[in-house]
Amino acid sequence: MFTGIIETLGNVTHLRQEAGNLHITVASTLSDELKIDQSIAHNGVCLTVVALSPGEHTVTAIAETLQKSNLDELKVGSLINLERCTKVGDRLDGHIVQGHVDQTAQCVSIADQQGSWLYTFQYDQGQGNITVEKGSITVNGISLTVVDSQADRFSVAIIPYTLEHTNLSEVRVGDSVNLEFDVIGKYVARIMALRG
Repeated sequence: MFTGIIETLGNVTHLRQEAGNLHITVASTLSDELKIDQSIAHNGVCLTVVALSPGEHTVTAIAETLQKSNLDELKVGSLINLERCTKVGDRLDGHIVQGHVDQTAQCVSIADQQGSWLYTFQYDQGQGNITVEKGSITVNGISLTVVDSQADRFSVAIIPYTLEHTNLSEVRVGDSVNLEFDVIGKYVARIMALRG
């Protein structure tokens, strides 16, 4: 489990395709603290550490993960949001995040709000996911609050600290981001769908 509070940014140093899998090597300040088999979120995707070298760690994304996330768009030099799993007893500063990306969205606008920025993302509503105003959403692994919710899009307000300490600073209009919708909302939507 994660909280959506990004610990640091990593830099992709190597990518290796092997059949349907993508091996991703990342350099970060966290890498030397990791161990093999540890779970760490990369742009919100929970991945297992499979190899370590000084200052770097490697994880593997399978075909299904690549289909549902933006990890297949990574390039050497890409910045990636990193968060280690939550320790039992820690404060839950963001919200409950599983590290299971539901789908991607496209950034359709970025508006300067004179001290903050309003990012709007559009997604395929045909997959049954929803947002609610003042509800939680995870964008590239970042726990954010929805400020405007529509059928196929939503907006989030970004403060300077978040912009400086995550890879949202690299996101431009037209770019894709990973979305994990609120787990409680997903269960409610599923129950309602089953009831017809």
